[in-house]
Amino acid sequence: MGSKYTKRYTEEFQRDAIALVDSSGKTVTAVARDLGISSESLRGWYRRAKADRGEGAPGELTTAEREELRRLRRQNIEQAKTIEVLRKTAVFFAKESDR
Repeated sequence: MGSKYTKRYTEEFQRDAIALVDSSGKTVTAVARDLGISSESLRGWYRRAKADRGEGAPGELTTAEREELRRLRRQNIEQAKTIEVLRKTAVFFAKESDR
């Protein structure tokens, strides 16, 4: 079973690992093994870097698009909460004005 601890790598390390895949001609798995990291981690970094360069699969989001989507989802949640408060407030005042 996997560890509960997730190791974090710096952006510089990730960039260097991706550049090594591009320049060495080795597979992602071979480079990951050489660096002592998970091949799935390196594969994800590499896939994201390709998408950011415009070389990704059709429909794959760039990092900027992913961040914007995350921001818009948070904004949507905040607005839904605000709408719910306003709806409850309107119901409250409608009942009060009937008295």
